[in-house]
Amino acid sequence: MKKIMAVLGLCGVFGVAACDSHAGAQVGDTVVIDFAGYMDGVQFPGGTGHDYPLTLGSGTFVPGFEEQLIGAEVGEVRSVNITFPQNYYPEMAGRAVVFQVTVNDIIRQ
Repeated sequence: MKKIMAVLGLCGVFGVAACDSHAGAQVGDTVVIDFAGYMDGVQFPGGTGHDYPLTLGSGTFVPGFEEQLIGAEVGEVRSVNITFPQNYYPEMAGRAVVFQVTVNDIIRQ
């Protein structure tokens, strides 16, 4: 028991991420992101944002986008792969796209 308490104490003192069950972005946190969307390898108009505050789990972005940012850390770059819904803009409906997303900050819930 003393060993467990010592480890927990060290985690608190040093802020070790591995000891933090809340490491990375979680549902309810707001990630501040830069993003650019690519369809068939070409960046598409309107698919970019800079310092955009996105609350994970809000359903603000198309289905599948926010879920792929869970666990992301500040400074991390992720490729988010989605397929636009059939009821999306006609020229994009049902199309597969990749967003390059950089996490600039995480604002905890």
